[in-house]
Amino acid sequence: SVRLGTGIAPDRPGRRLVQINGADAAANSLGEWLSIGWLTPAMDRLFMESPGDRRRFLDRLVLAREPGHARASARLETALRERNRLLSAEQEPDPAWLDAIEVQLAEAGALGAAARARMVAALADALSRFPDAPFARPDLAYRPGGPLGRDELAATLAAGRRRDRAAQRTLAGPHRDDLDVTMAGKGQPAADCSTGEQKAMLIAITLAHASLLESERPRLLLLDEVAAHLDPVRRVALFDRLRDGAAQVWMTGTELAPFDAIRNEAAIWRVSDGAVERVE
Repeated sequence: SVRLGTGIAPDRPGRRLVQINGADAAANSLGEWLSIGWLTPAMDRLFMESPGDRRRFLDRLVLAREPGHARASARLETALRERNRLLSAEQEPDPAWLDAIEVQLAEAGALGAAARARMVAALADALSRFPDAPFARPDLAYRPGGPLGRDELAATLAAGRRRDRAAQRTLAGPHRDDLDVTMAGKGQPAADCSTGEQKAMLIAITLAHASLLESERPRLLLLDEVAAHLDPVRRVALFDRLRDGAAQVWMTGTELAPFDAIRNEAAIWRVSDGAVERVE
């Protein structure tokens, strides 16, 4: 057994603390014990935001299934930051130094890109078995920002040094990846769909992801203010799918009415003035 805890530092508001068996730990280390997924209102514009937002979304999905992805991502960010620093320096960077950094970047980037590609392929396969209704079913495609192989990526970085130095940043690599999402029923890019259709596709992706999480670790799923924004048909369908899954599900709302259909099978908690109290 393990005791997990999380909260906000009283002396530093906004700083998230994580403890495992009473010892401070990195937030990413929770992934070694739990598979965690969530959908919040802040994600509603995901398909219209920048590729960076979709990369972070995709990486979070990967982390819930492959906790080791955090290490590859951290190594990639460090190497990328160091390469960009050298490229933007006034003096010509040392080629041998760039060689070493590009090897690190290519190794970490290839690992990260492979994990992203695996996740998109697994999600696409899971979504292919979803009906087109009542949730809009999305088609997913992984769009890499550079070669996927380690050696090919290293060669691309080396060949692009002059161009990258002129731009003072790295123009090719997994930090340029994107996730393409299309509404299957229409063949229309998600960014061009209605807000309701975009929300339905996000829910479909979240449910498909929850179905992929490993059974070896407990699964947690948070759906923040989701039920209130669904019509009765979609709400019933959502509850049915959640019943079929193996995750512990937390759903939030500002009123009880949207949860009437599951009141007899759910624990109900009220949060008020920073306190949590069990109601039913």
